Amino acid sequence: MFIEALILLCLVGAAAVFIAPDRYAHKLALGLSVPPLVVSLYMYAAFDGSGNALLGGDIAYETATEWLQLGQYTVSYHVGLDGISLPLVVLSTVLTTLAILSAWTPIDERQSEFYGLVLLLEGSLIGVFAALDFILWFVFWEAVLIPMYLLIGVWGGPRRKYAAIKFFVYTNIASLVMFIGYFALVFGLGDAVSSTGMPAVAQALRADQLGYLGTAAVGIGPDMLAMAAFLAMFVGFAVKVPVVPFHTWLPDAHVEAPTPVSVLLAGVLLKMGTYALLRFNFTMLPDQVETFAVPIALIAIISILYGALLALAQKDLKRIVAYSSVSSMGYVILGLVAYTVYGVGGATFQMIAHGLISGLLFMTVGVFYNATHTRMVGDMGGLADRMPVTAGIFIAGAFGYMGLPLMAGFMAELFVFIGAFQSAILPYAPVITAAGMFGIVVVAGYLLWAMQRSLFGPFRLETDYELERAPVHDIVPLLTLVALIIALGVAPDLIFEMIRDATHSVIDYDFGGDL
Repeated sequence: MFIEALILLCLVGAAAVFIAPDRYAHKLALGLSVPPLVVSLYMYAAFDGSGNALLGGDIAYETATEWLQLGQYTVSYHVGLDGISLPLVVLSTVLTTLAILSAWTPIDERQSEFYGLVLLLEGSLIGVFAALDFILWFVFWEAVLIPMYLLIGVWGGPRRKYAAIKFFVYTNIASLVMFIGYFALVFGLGDAVSSTGMPAVAQALRADQLGYLGTAAVGIGPDMLAMAAFLAMFVGFAVKVPVVPFHTWLPDAHVEAPTPVSVLLAGVLLKMGTYALLRFNFTMLPDQVETFAVPIALIAIISILYGALLALAQKDLKRIVAYSSVSSMGYVILGLVAYTVYGVGGATFQMIAHGLISGLLFMTVGVFYNATHTRMVGDMGGLADRMPVTAGIFIAGAFGYMGLPLMAGFMAELFVFIGAFQSAILPYAPVITAAGMFGIVVVAGYLLWAMQRSLFGPFRLETDYELERAPVHDIVPLLTLVALIIALGVAPDLIFEMIRDATHSVIDYDFGGDL
């Protein structure tokens, strides 16, 4: 019942904060975010699952109860965790607590509603990573949209309504496309499945039980159905990631969202898309992975390079970090399509590493903005002299993004590159891997340029007030994230061992070559 306790703690906490007076909401929200964090850390410490939750593994913290009947299909309340989903649950609780603490400075109106929505968002995110029945999973998946839409649309910047509507429309239409793709597979399996459970569907698909959608005379054949469903789900999830060319909603959402919301958006919400790609496309339809390996690899490389080049062209520090997320998610896609233990495992590790590093950079940009009231790189300069601690933390986060050894970003990219180089389904795998590695050069270019312009040189900001050092409640989340990034860089097996255990069965599939 640990998963239920986690979700319930978030929902009860959200309700309590909603009705609390504004002057107490920030401290109450922080206090109520700690129990889910403690529970998730205990679940991590006590984790005894093995294998993959969709492919017959030993599921940890599992609960399965029949919920309702839809024709021949049983819908269940079915939740559980494996080595892929548990680290993402812990990431959600960690970043939520830190985001709430970092919000104390910038959020000064309608605080009860803001912090209540953040806790509601946390509960929905945990549900996405824990649900094992598609209908239940889809409920949580869509529930995430509501608090995020409001958090951007109410507390965002001058173009907040445009950004919120764009975010909602893009992701909601993508969800519809993905929904159609999944149920096309369910109907195509016919009597092979009697539920909407993701494990049942995944195992039936990998056992080649997919039949015609319709009749053999007028229906869609298994191969065509699998390809169409794979494409529909890929597009639906690619918008959430996002990858090029579905990325245009992300910079607007990041720039207009308040900094704590950007932390959760980049740190956790983007991982919903890559997590879903792993669970659905790359676990359920391995034959189609091989069929579409080259186009997906090209999308990954384009996202890495184009996202980095777009970041290089920006002058808004927050927009630079936003576009860097497009580039970083390209590495996740590259690891997934490599379809090796290190590739898929590295992609999952990159989800966690990017969640921590992007959260750190967005928080740091927020601290700079709180002090200077600008995010434009050209207006800054000399901040290292006036805000040395914050500047040092920003440099640490930037080096983590560049893949500095002994930091989580380095290990994530190393695993992905090893996996991609060894791929048996990617033609010219070494060339594709080399193209992905070149993205690190561009990343270093735009981050070094941004640091040089904003942190060093003469102080260019014209203000009628003295810049003050950041308050303790702004610095504590930053130092915590730096410590976690270094911990995973020094000891990646803190999570990589359980990730690797859960990915073995995903890539254990005969393509006629050794994976």
